[in-house]
Amino acid sequence: MPTRMDLAREGNLTPEIEAAAKSEGLPPEFLMRGLAEGTVVICKNRVHEGIAPLAVGKGTRTKINANIGTSKDNSDIGNELAKLEAAVRLGADAVMDLSTGGPVKEIRRRLLKKSSVAVGTVPIYQAAVEAAAGGSVVDMTGDDMFRSIEEQAAQGVDFVTVHCGVTLESVGRIKKEGRILDVVSRGGAFLVEWMVVNGRQNPLYEDYGRLLEIAKKYDLVLSLGDGLRPGCLADATDRGQITELVTLGELTQAAWDEGVQVMIEGPGHVPLHEVETNIKIQKALCKGAPFYVLGPLVTDIAPGYDHITSAIGGAVAGMAGADFLCYVTPSEHLRLPDIEDVKEGVVAAKIAAHAADVAKGLPGAIDKDIAMARARKALDWEGQINLSVNPEKARALHTPGQGEGTDACTMCGEFCAIKHVNEYFKK
Repeated sequence: MPTRMDLAREGNLTPEIEAAAKSEGLPPEFLMRGLAEGTVVICKNRVHEGIAPLAVGKGTRTKINANIGTSKDNSDIGNELAKLEAAVRLGADAVMDLSTGGPVKEIRRRLLKKSSVAVGTVPIYQAAVEAAAGGSVVDMTGDDMFRSIEEQAAQGVDFVTVHCGVTLESVGRIKKEGRILDVVSRGGAFLVEWMVVNGRQNPLYEDYGRLLEIAKKYDLVLSLGDGLRPGCLADATDRGQITELVTLGELTQAAWDEGVQVMIEGPGHVPLHEVETNIKIQKALCKGAPFYVLGPLVTDIAPGYDHITSAIGGAVAGMAGADFLCYVTPSEHLRLPDIEDVKEGVVAAKIAAHAADVAKGLPGAIDKDIAMARARKALDWEGQINLSVNPEKARALHTPGQGEGTDACTMCGEFCAIKHVNEYFKK
């Protein structure tokens, strides 16, 4: 069966392309051309019903993802469903289930059934959890890894993170150069440990063709993971990171040759002045494939506030051409996020994505800002609240000024600049 990329190359305007284009406010032909060239992906598994196709890439609105999922210490399915609901309500375009504790298959099934947006996973987590239950992570086989990928694709997962660029060569570069924080990606660490103990190449790289066959079967988007992403500013843009990215560029072309959609995952912790450089390197090495970035976090010293450090980096990354921002919550580096952390993370990422779209000059991106400015001039508080990125919080914070006829807030009250100038101009 032809993939979406195959059909786009044939000039076939499918209903999914038309639906995604309508959602983006773009001509369907533009989206079809991007899909054919690989600069756009459409996330929607063939068997996943009840969601709209999600376009990510060149010319589209900057998207945001929310990571949810259980751990061994907290595996309540109800909590994860509540996080899913909150993330989608506040504007997440996709969610990733990163569960490693409890009944991970049942959790994923429930999330897929309830989600109205695209769902991604990291299948090696399941393979590692199952191997650890009977012994050790290093006991898993290549077949275990591919079995987890196919099983999750069959459940309806729309995109999967696969750390195919973590190779003996790239790991060797990290060891030779030296890092403060060697490997901070959980999936990357599983593979590094497996390769070192077993003395073998990464099966996801060595048997990449097998992965492509699974992706073609389900029209699964491969999110080629950054298993060697920097975990601190001092390790950013080093030889290990770039070696992995070079490999991902080669694997991108191999996927495109088979009609498989690909996006590339990126760092991580990156100094502010290197963010744009990282985007440009990825776009050059991977020939414009969509770039999915974690943050990036622009400082290492803000535990409890990393939704802010990532929003700063995400806005700059999006302005420079990143297409998909993975949120970071206040609890990053500290604990499993709760529902309030998820809310704060989604809103921060949404602000960053919107700021990037305004900077990129996307048609219509600034319209809501203009509407907000007009509502502020009119002292239309209900209009301002409804236009805000989180109306629930804006409504809770707004406090009207005191006194008869006062329609300003308690910040300025009777000395409200907007009110005074409005009255002056009326005269």
